Amino acid sequence: MNTIVIYQSQTGFTKQYAQWIAKAAGADCLAFSEAKKKNLDSYDAIVFGGWACAGGISKISWFKSNMDKWDGKKRIAFCVGASPIENAEIEPALRQNFSDSEWKKVNVFYCPGGLNYEKMSAPSKLMMKMFRGSLKSKKNKTQAEEEMLKMISSSYDISDPKYIEPILHCLNASL
Repeated sequence: MNTIVIYQSQTGFTKQYAQWIAKAAGADCLAFSEAKKKNLDSYDAIVFGGWACAGGISKISWFKSNMDKWDGKKRIAFCVGASPIENAEIEPALRQNFSDSEWKKVNVFYCPGGLNYEKMSAPSKLMMKMFRGSLKSKKNKTQAEEEMLKMISSSYDISDPKYIEPILHCLNASL
């Protein structure tokens, strides 16, 4: 299957996952800025990865706007975020990025990445600082909120190639 993996990465986690997927699948791998200029007609499968930001997937609107044009192709989207894979909020967050009809046309996956404050853009750093501040000042924090506050207080990396297995399985399954 002729496959391309396209990614939009801010701090490197999504790029790393895209490269792992591409290598394991024998696929081409391109950054979003390059891929959006490329004709993708020759590909049987299009895998798009974006980073999570406040429940949204970076550049997912581009992927969604092309889904109908890619009818007959395998369409996969993955999101890389800072939450552990066990977080119950992931599935609803992924789901909100797609309409019901879009959801039926794409396979969607989550891969845990982490936070890298050193590579983060200034607006993202500011957003995280504000989020930490509001969480820190909250009275009667839940256990989950306490854990979240610890996690987001510094850079960390929870990425692992094992999280691409469901994506590879989906790629290898018949249409």
